[in-house]
Amino acid sequence: MAGSPLRPVLRRVGSGLVVLWAAATAAYLALLAAPGDTVDAIVGEGADTPQIRADIVAEWGLDRPAVVQYLDYLGRLVTGDLGRSYLLQRPVAEVIGEQLAPTLALALAAAGLGVLLAVTVAIGTAGDRRPWLRRASSGAELLLVSTPSFLIGIVLLSVLSFRFGLFPVAGAHGFGSLVLPAVTLALPIAGLLAQVLRDGLDRALDEPFVLTARARGVRERVVLLRHALRHASLPAVTLAGWLFGILLGGAVIVEQVFGRPGLGQVTLAAVTAKDMPVVLAVVTLSAAVYVAVNTAADLTYLLVDPRLRRS
Repeated sequence: MAGSPLRPVLRRVGSGLVVLWAAATAAYLALLAAPGDTVDAIVGEGADTPQIRADIVAEWGLDRPAVVQYLDYLGRLVTGDLGRSYLLQRPVAEVIGEQLAPTLALALAAAGLGVLLAVTVAIGTAGDRRPWLRRASSGAELLLVSTPSFLIGIVLLSVLSFRFGLFPVAGAHGFGSLVLPAVTLALPIAGLLAQVLRDGLDRALDEPFVLTARARGVRERVVLLRHALRHASLPAVTLAGWLFGILLGGAVIVEQVFGRPGLGQVTLAAVTAKDMPVVLAVVTLSAAVYVAVNTAADLTYLLVDPRLRRS
């Protein structure tokens, strides 16, 4: 097993399980410490009598010690049982499943657009060509990285929707309604990835293998795309794994800005009503996506750098 290629994969899966446990536990403890009473959240605007409250406590097992409730929660989580929503009185898996598709569509569109913009900008500004364009690009990237995504969304919405009417103001009807939310999420990602990728390209262009390729008469564009880009992509892959892992959480916030259906609406309602099963499910899902994306990024190293496969 010492030389098995599965060893780093298994190690990564093990660390991912620890991350999932930590995220679920942290969310559980945070909700327990939050102000408000769980019984009040379940009663809501309905009838409220001592007998009803006693029935709720008995049905949900709220009279058990906190440690027992926590262990029961972990046990159900392992088996895939996310519980039942206090607010909607429905299985949490159904609630999440109905709203997951719009959020995933937004996250995937933003990820693809972010990578495309980053690679295009990095290739166009790498090296010593057009220094004025490089300075302008660096300034724009720094501005995008330092600006919260919801603020970018508000600016895009105000200019392109309210002022010029080019895109829908809210909703998720058709491709046009996806453009501005995806751009809002993609711009900060593209800004950070472009900085890292361009720095890697600059270093790669000074490497001996690039000088050798140039001495053989290989065109500069081919040197940049075929040789330097692959060498420079490792740091960007590392950063991309982290960025895309938290993209689902960013999508939840952007959905609120653009009035899109998805996990954002569900999460806001659940947090407001202290609907613990739904909040815990959303946090666990976000952590699972983060672990999966970062594991995929680790495995991508083997494709990008053959030296890692040999080692």
